[in-house]
Amino acid sequence: MQAVALMQQAGVVDITSPIAMEAAKLSAELKLPMADSLILATARACGAILWTQDAHLSGLPDVRFTKK
Repeated sequence: MQAVALMQQAGVVDITSPIAMEAAKLSAELKLPMADSLILATARACGAILWTQDAHLSGLPDVRFTKK
C-alpha cells in the first residue's frame, strides 16, 4: 500500500517533440537504446536526477547508478 501511495504522488510527462528530438540525439551520440535515451531526455527536460540500475546510463551527468 505504501508503494501505491508513493506512485500516486508522481506525475506523468508527455513525450513532446523537443523531448523526442533530444532522445534521438542522445541515442545517436551515446549509442543508447532509444528507450533509455527517451527516459534520460525526459528526466533532463524535467530537471530531474535519474536514478537507475541500467548500466547503459552509468556515468552520465545527472544520472545516479546503483548496481542490482
